[in-house]
Amino acid sequence: MARGAAFLGSDHAIMAGAMSWVSERNLVAAMSNAGGFGVIACGAMTPELLDSEIAATKALTDKPFGVNLITMHPALDALIEVCGRHGVGHVVLAGGLPPKGSLEAIKAGGAKVICFAPTLALAKKLIRSGVDALVIEGMEAGGHIGPVSTSVLAQEMLPTIAADVPVFVAGGIGRGEAVAGYLEMGAAGVQLGTRFVCATESIAHPNFKKAFIRASARDAVASVQIDPRLPVIPVRALKNAGQDAFATKQREVAQKLDDTALALAEAQLEIEHYWAGALRRAVIDGDVEHGSVMAGQSVGMVTREEPVATIIESLMDEAASALERRAG
Repeated sequence: MARGAAFLGSDHAIMAGAMSWVSERNLVAAMSNAGGFGVIACGAMTPELLDSEIAATKALTDKPFGVNLITMHPALDALIEVCGRHGVGHVVLAGGLPPKGSLEAIKAGGAKVICFAPTLALAKKLIRSGVDALVIEGMEAGGHIGPVSTSVLAQEMLPTIAADVPVFVAGGIGRGEAVAGYLEMGAAGVQLGTRFVCATESIAHPNFKKAFIRASARDAVASVQIDPRLPVIPVRALKNAGQDAFATKQREVAQKLDDTALALAEAQLEIEHYWAGALRRAVIDGDVEHGSVMAGQSVGMVTREEPVATIIESLMDEAASALERRAG
């Protein structure tokens, strides 16, 4: 973990997954202050909103933190410029291959670039293009997911790429024993999102937190793609009426494609905006029935509300104990 901690500039190489509406100034600052690495979820924010969010986070912590940017955001260049102006040390690009010039722009601002790599071939391509670190995230994660499990990705990718760049493993991690296992396989650190949703410092609505605490792993299900012409990335969330509404939304967008009322890129953006709105209804307004309660399968290990520092301490103690048992 020393390699990952040195790369992030944190005490522990535990990144907080960027969760829209949840990963804002309070949780991000608390994460970094507790020795982990907080990451602001930019999501659909405008450059002006991101500017104020970074400034507000800096007012709450003097520790390093990162910013997660969605590659399909229409104002990506302006968002990168905002990060550079604030001296953000790490930018995480999510949602697809980095657009041409984005890596260079981020590096020109003095930041390190972290990208998601869903396949070994893409990981190698990203390393060649100059990314500084990678996140490999399995389908057990909450929010947007790929088709392969964390354990399979780790086995396939870590032996090949872990020596080239720091690799952080994500998806379905809820206890320190799993952290220890991935570190032994060559990971430089881990990324957890679901585990921190019910942190005391999280602004998530009490209803949202209660839904997490009551849920079991099997309650966190992936959405289904309705139309093969519309390559929608599945989203894992707790089962509710909101999941059903997404199927209806896909049919509406597919009809617009039929009517040539939308280009494919615009259609994908409309789907992304749907999730942002549905997630806000659940996280901020507390509508956990009709909003989107994005959660990973590790949600069954979230049993109470507790401070970020306590969660990190538990993870580190469990990981250390596991490694000691294996060594002894």
